[in-house]
Amino acid sequence: MKHLYLMRHGETLFNQRRKIQGWCDSPLTEQGIEQAKKARKVLKDISFDHYYCSTAERCSDTLEIITSSPYQRLKGLKERYFGVFEGESEDLNPPIGKYDSFFPLYGGETRDDVVKRMNETLSMIMKRDDHHCVLAVSHAGACRCFLSDIGDPQNLLQGKKFSNCCILHFTYDDHNFQFIEMLND
Repeated sequence: MKHLYLMRHGETLFNQRRKIQGWCDSPLTEQGIEQAKKARKVLKDISFDHYYCSTAERCSDTLEIITSSPYQRLKGLKERYFGVFEGESEDLNPPIGKYDSFFPLYGGETRDDVVKRMNETLSMIMKRDDHHCVLAVSHAGACRCFLSDIGDPQNLLQGKKFSNCCILHFTYDDHNFQFIEMLND
């Protein structure tokens, strides 16, 4: 049985300013740096054999606070793309259930696009023979899409919010992911 720990990056300037942050990027805030340091403490007793993150700077900066080990950046772990709404106010967001009927009209990705990309990327990682315990840093929307392919996120997370630097623990066996728990909520 293999283990995947999928983590959201620390708080960013755009999070703080309530900006839509998909493929565009902004730096970690002081709070985001502190969140990553707390997550490092939560993960300190887990022996990871490989590390990955999205190509976004906010993810690599978060991972570099967690570990000094080498890691690989992968485009497949990127956040959902919001088209022309990238960098705009979150006040323009439709309700979460309406994302698929809204953002693709403006060049954004659908939930299915993100699920497919995340599943392909995380499966490719976990299929590798020497990958037994992996930490991957990604984004709230991408992680939530991945989780929604396994089950209802509200039920799986027991109503808890997926805050910055939260960590989702999955097992991987026989080409299937199973959600185990959320750490440091």
